[in-house]
Amino acid sequence: MTLPFRKDLDKYKDLDEDEILGKLSEEELKQLETVLDDLDPENALLPAGFRQKDQTAKKASGPFDRERLLAYLEKQALEHKDREDYVPFTREKKGKVFIPKQKPVQSYAEEKFALDPELEEALTSATDTELGDLAAILGMSNLITNNQFCDVVGSSNGIDKDSFSNIVKGERMLPVFDEPPNPTNVEETLQRIKDNDPRLVEVNLNNIKNIPIPTLKEFAKALETNMHVKNFSLAATRSNDPVAVALADMLRVNTKLKSLNIESNFITGVGILALVDALKDNETLTEIKIDNQRQQLGTLAEVEIAKMLEENTKILKFGYHFTQQGPRARAAAAITKNNDLVWSAQVKVSANTFSSLLP
Repeated sequence: MTLPFRKDLDKYKDLDEDEILGKLSEEELKQLETVLDDLDPENALLPAGFRQKDQTAKKASGPFDRERLLAYLEKQALEHKDREDYVPFTREKKGKVFIPKQKPVQSYAEEKFALDPELEEALTSATDTELGDLAAILGMSNLITNNQFCDVVGSSNGIDKDSFSNIVKGERMLPVFDEPPNPTNVEETLQRIKDNDPRLVEVNLNNIKNIPIPTLKEFAKALETNMHVKNFSLAATRSNDPVAVALADMLRVNTKLKSLNIESNFITGVGILALVDALKDNETLTEIKIDNQRQQLGTLAEVEIAKMLEENTKILKFGYHFTQQGPRARAAAAITKNNDLVWSAQVKVSANTFSSLLP
């Protein structure tokens, strides 16, 4: 259904706007420009200088002089007469003065009580020392001095006056020094891994934050053929997903690495999933730590981690704080099962060894 007002617009569909604009004269173009400016004078998408047509026809009389302009404005302001007030200003105060209401003061009548004649006579004839002893016994230490309280309480407990004090003192603060920087030589360690040095069993790159990403990937590449490194740790080294992918490729071919620590880095769920996929076929790694990354891994990554732990019976320690209850329970059950399998295997070996020693 065609709307009524659209029927009259169909005849303008085939018009050539460029041809019409080419036939207009200069005066008609200026008039058209003025009309277009009036249609949308406050277009927020245009700069302030283009929202209104420049209607200044007068030519500039000279260059801009700020000091001269300020002097002219100041002179014009001084020559201009102030407007006369219709009501002259006076210092007369009008209205009522605010007086706050006086709250009634509550007076309490002192209660009068009478003591037994014997007790009143005893208190009247008591000395200051005896009154202090009585106040200390009753627990009213605010009525006596610290020395008096010490004489009554401290003397019976064997505490001298010098060490007795009711002033609360804070504990002495022990200075906590910063940890020393990691002394590991990155270039030398990388070369020793490439050379397959049998004396290099553990590599610790923790807290070395200036290691380039390509260098970290070289470490992973060198570990693919290394036969002696058992523990590899690069916590807090600003490692990211490309480093995690390189470590995943290393875990697919390395058969000697026992422990891997990549905590406190910038690895996301993508890099963790690559490691999880590689660990499904790894038979030598027994410990891995991936906790405290820059962002949470997500539910999908945690489910895949739990599934991997159920399939891989070699991992005995897994460092990660699960955020979902389901994957946490599955992972805990899988780790417990793996440790039980190792324990039962050790018990079986011990039993076989003991039986072989028997005559």
